[in-house]
Amino acid sequence: MLGKIVELIRLTATELSPDILSALKAARSREASYGAAQSIYDRILANADLAKEESIPLCQDTGIPIFRVNLPEHESAQNVHNILKKAVKKATKLNYLRPNAVDTLTGKNSGNGVGIGIPQVEITRWNKDYSEIGLMLKGGGSENVGAQFSLPDEDINANRDLDGVKNCVIEAVYQAQGKACPPYFIGVGIGGDRAGSMKLAKEQFWRKLKHSHPQLRDLEEDLLVKLNQLGIGPMGVGGSTTVLSVKADYLARLPASYFVSVAFTCWAFRARFLTIRRGEYTYE
Repeated sequence: MLGKIVELIRLTATELSPDILSALKAARSREASYGAAQSIYDRILANADLAKEESIPLCQDTGIPIFRVNLPEHESAQNVHNILKKAVKKATKLNYLRPNAVDTLTGKNSGNGVGIGIPQVEITRWNKDYSEIGLMLKGGGSENVGAQFSLPDEDINANRDLDGVKNCVIEAVYQAQGKACPPYFIGVGIGGDRAGSMKLAKEQFWRKLKHSHPQLRDLEEDLLVKLNQLGIGPMGVGGSTTVLSVKADYLARLPASYFVSVAFTCWAFRARFLTIRRGEYTYE
């Protein structure tokens, strides 16, 4: 299995999935011909082609590897966790990943991509007869511009309702001002406690389908329009597309709290899945 996980890492780090490529190409087509924004998209797409062709990382910041694993009851979670760590070390040695694990107290880089809390691994049991391993590579730039709000917030006229949530998300993207390499993908977590709210925001990056709740679906669609009216554009040079996707979800909350968390990923949205079924391996 080790080699298959290393291949999952290679694919995630070096090849954008077809839906992300399609979104970037569509965004390019919306920009003025020969303008700065269209030129940025041309470079992004050329970069993606070169990374795939040469099997080299899409970005110099290969991010924190975040594994989301679903296992049948009979599989050993500890064994899978150990294999994932070994795969990260091997992928780092092969230069699919940059050595990204720095000890926070000493400032020393481990040199092999593994440290306390890196990679991040979440393992869940399910009642299916196959395993699914998802990998997301989350860069530091997009982490730096993530934001959290506690409502009400008078400074941005945000009350404890979905209009207030919209104001929070717009404020977060506006304050980013082109940092972290837009066009962005945005995840929004509403409610819960501080930690749960941000965790929920990041979990939206795994979701491809529109939300089934009509209010949240409308929220996502309205925010996508409003965020692109900011005119920040790719890499902050101005343009009609600042955000490619908005996904939001909510948790129950305490009466005293109303948190809104906003998570970002850059244009190099790197997420892939590996399905293991009866000895066969399928990548998506």
